[in-house]
Amino acid sequence: MKVILREDVEKLGKAGDIVKVADGFGRNYLIPKQMAVPADVRNLKALEHDRRVIEARTRKLRKTAESLAQRLAAVSLTLPAKAGEEGKLFGAITSRDIAVALEAAGVPVDRKAILLPDPIKQLGDYKVKIKAGTDVVPEISVSVVAES
Repeated sequence: MKVILREDVEKLGKAGDIVKVADGFGRNYLIPKQMAVPADVRNLKALEHDRRVIEARTRKLRKTAESLAQRLAAVSLTLPAKAGEEGKLFGAITSRDIAVALEAAGVPVDRKAILLPDPIKQLGDYKVKIKAGTDVVPEISVSVVAES
């Protein structure tokens, strides 16, 4: 089945794209969640108007993502944690801990936007990527120090 995407769907396409998907995926997931509409004649004609709306929304989201990226670029976090003799942490620093520290620093970020492949389990300095928008992924520096 062919559908017109109304919003970006990861690993499928961007808003406004006409893509071919499995019938069940389109009928049971994309269309009920209003992420897509069937690609019929009426919807294809309405696509031009929708593209203008989608482009305006994309520009606005990109602008907010760039402003968030600028605010994040100025942030450097220092997280205290209990550690053993060799610098190994008792526990780990996760994306949730980083999100709480960012919120305390005045830059609230959803923890799911923090791209941390594995929890931090050692003392040291780390670069952590944060997904601010679709193409905007700034890095912040996170320093994990031993609690005194």
